[in-house]
Amino acid sequence: MPGSITFALPSLWSFLAVLSRVAATFSFIPLPGFKNQADMAKIVLSLTTTVALYPLWPAVPVPDPSMGMMLVWLAADAALGVAVGLVVALLVEGFVLAAQFLGLQAGYSYASTIDPNSQSDSGVLQIAVQMAASLLFFSLGFHRQVLGVIALSLGLFPPGSFVLTMSGAQAVIHLGSGMFLLAARLALPVVAMLILVDLTLALLGKLNAQLQLLMLSFPVKMLLGLMLLSSVLVLGPVLFEQEARRSMAVIGQILGRP
Repeated sequence: MPGSITFALPSLWSFLAVLSRVAATFSFIPLPGFKNQADMAKIVLSLTTTVALYPLWPAVPVPDPSMGMMLVWLAADAALGVAVGLVVALLVEGFVLAAQFLGLQAGYSYASTIDPNSQSDSGVLQIAVQMAASLLFFSLGFHRQVLGVIALSLGLFPPGSFVLTMSGAQAVIHLGSGMFLLAARLALPVVAMLILVDLTLALLGKLNAQLQLLMLSFPVKMLLGLMLLSSVLVLGPVLFEQEARRSMAVIGQILGRP
């Protein structure tokens, strides 16, 4: 009996290492409403994914590690999962940031709803774009690529061996700055047109003080904002796919496979 328990311990250490990597990745993946689901559902998802990766579980470097060494291994594997999940989260946040820019200028910031991820009041347009970006992430199949990255990392990095290199960290930082560029590409055309509408209404009010255009500015800007946004979002899937491929390339740099 003691021999059988000793034999099973390396598999247990491998299971814990893979579980920490998977759970850390899932904590950032844009699953709508995932953060507010029951804890049991999150645990079951992480456990089932870890068990599904059983043929790829890496062998532990030390068969009988100490508690301190095991904590170091778990922290390193969790860091890898956080890095992969953060790259995916930045991809979706670029579209959410564009909606926030647009909603503030178009007047949608006055209408709020409950964010299913944080349970806080957020703009209606912001929540709609966040849901659409999350659906694009799954409909374009990038969730399968993320699972493939996790499976690939099991062969590249045994438990406790992952270290974020300087090039990988710089790639993540550049991706974060690219999030603002993506938001500008989506929002600036519509925001520029709405600014022209504000200037036009201001000039008309200046020419004729009897015209009460303030009451018309909000519905005009909201309707015009929706019309322009619908034309801009036609390119949304194309931009999302381009940025998603760029994010996958950044994940490749993190794994040391440019």
